[in-house]
Amino acid sequence: MGRSSTPGEGTRPRVRHAGQLGWDDGLYDDGPSAGSDDGHDSGRGDRQNSGGAGDRDRPGHGGSRRGQSHRRGRRGKRRVLRWVAWILAVVILGGAGAGYLYYQHLSGNIKKADLTLGDNKMAEHKANAAGQTPMNILLIGSDARDSKENQKLGGAKDTFGAPPLADVQMLLHLSADRSNMSVISMPRDTLLKIPKCTDSKTKHVYPATTGLAMTNETLGRGGPGCTVATWYELTGITIDHFMMIDFAGVVSMADAIGGVPVCVKGNVYSHTRDGKGSGLKLEEGTTKVKGKQALQWLRTRYGFEDGTDLGRTHAQHMYMNSMVRELRKGTKLTDPGKLTGLAEAATNALTVDKGDKGLGSPKKLYDLAGELKKVPTKRITMTTMPNVYGTGANSGRVLPKPVDADQLFQMVRDDIPLDGKASKRKAPAAKEPTSPVAEIPVSVRNGTRTDTEYPAEGRASAVKKLLTGKGFAQATVDVQNTDAAARTGVLFPSEDVEGNAQAVAKALGIPLTAVKKSTAVSGITLTVGADWRKSGPYPAPSAEEKTPKSARALNGDDETACMDVQPGFGW
Repeated sequence: MGRSSTPGEGTRPRVRHAGQLGWDDGLYDDGPSAGSDDGHDSGRGDRQNSGGAGDRDRPGHGGSRRGQSHRRGRRGKRRVLRWVAWILAVVILGGAGAGYLYYQHLSGNIKKADLTLGDNKMAEHKANAAGQTPMNILLIGSDARDSKENQKLGGAKDTFGAPPLADVQMLLHLSADRSNMSVISMPRDTLLKIPKCTDSKTKHVYPATTGLAMTNETLGRGGPGCTVATWYELTGITIDHFMMIDFAGVVSMADAIGGVPVCVKGNVYSHTRDGKGSGLKLEEGTTKVKGKQALQWLRTRYGFEDGTDLGRTHAQHMYMNSMVRELRKGTKLTDPGKLTGLAEAATNALTVDKGDKGLGSPKKLYDLAGELKKVPTKRITMTTMPNVYGTGANSGRVLPKPVDADQLFQMVRDDIPLDGKASKRKAPAAKEPTSPVAEIPVSVRNGTRTDTEYPAEGRASAVKKLLTGKGFAQATVDVQNTDAAARTGVLFPSEDVEGNAQAVAKALGIPLTAVKKSTAVSGITLTVGADWRKSGPYPAPSAEEKTPKSARALNGDDETACMDVQPGFGW
């Protein structure tokens, strides 16, 4: 093997471009190593990508002089091309600038699907005192092999046309005041319970899994809406939108911006004797990767850190932060013919949530870009869901880490910035009850069941007794609805009873952030979650607002980030 010396922390070796290293090293078109990459037995390989959206600019006013008109026309065309190139980066952390999409047929390329396919309706966001609400977008990278463009990018041929896998899943949280942005990645090897999902087109019902399943299988259970439903069931985080993209879109984006700088601490070649690996081959230091090589970076597992999906996730975070920095530096885009092709590739690769509130129009994408651009790179934080390795039959997989994962999810639900900096967020506005507590009806449900434990017996009755002791004479137990809930919360159907719902929460010491409006209930409903399985007062969450170390937080401004090379994969 070649040298694998590691540059000191913060060292930025000379930058090379991908063309200097052999453009297609290690990426095959067929055979057992053809993109079989680094897969476990997930049915695919190491197929990672990231998603995107775009923005537009208002058209300028025409000039009266012919020369001005021609120049403005050229500038307008360049803006269109910039929009196309940035369509993916907008979603990957708001790197986009200006642009005006006047080729209307491009909007028709964008595919649309239902936001969620689950039975449980997501609670509405709780506005802060300033009336601001956060925005959560689930970014999904699909490994679909259903087009010639995607099949050319590698992959075992026996996977062509197979159900797609959601091999990249990242939740992007934009704070209510738009001062900061947080991203949580869920490793594709995460084991969890997938809820019941109903395909909105075929009406086929996929029953909830009885045991644990890999999270990347959710996409094949009706579409991205099942992935959204699974995230909501696990985290309790209301998801406003999703954006899904496939391989072709990743390659097009990297080409358009002229490459993304990435760093490795030693020479690396992601290739094994039995044909596994992404084929990525880089020299020690910083290299600008683009095209297929950019895709290889995003898919690499063998060769990074410990050779697991966790290292790959960290590499994806480095890539996305670097791409945003490049775009915000004002990266110039050239070659109109190439970028016109990118317009088709990018929009054809994109699937978003449909409906009046969805992202399926150029204006919606433009508005989203404007919101994302408000956050400076120094306030962008990338994290990985804290996890632990499975044992026995679950060996080689990961599960959410108790306490740490819940803490990270809680911080996002409460709109707490993950970068540890002072938050500008405002607490939910307190409202006075409109009825005496003795006249407030409350339905109490037992949602203490978990993936590994039966419901704690008698919890709904015990909490009803606590409420009765606080004067809530109309509290009742709902024995018909016992859906599992990781966290205790209070739902209310309309704003006129919000003050009453808050009174219920205050009486039990439940934070107001857990009180939310929902169309899934007809009256004030208190669900006792898995966080309150034991008798006694409600165990209020820790006041500590700190991102767990196990989340591996990476700041968007960190240009010193560099991947460790797995022993045995140098050259």
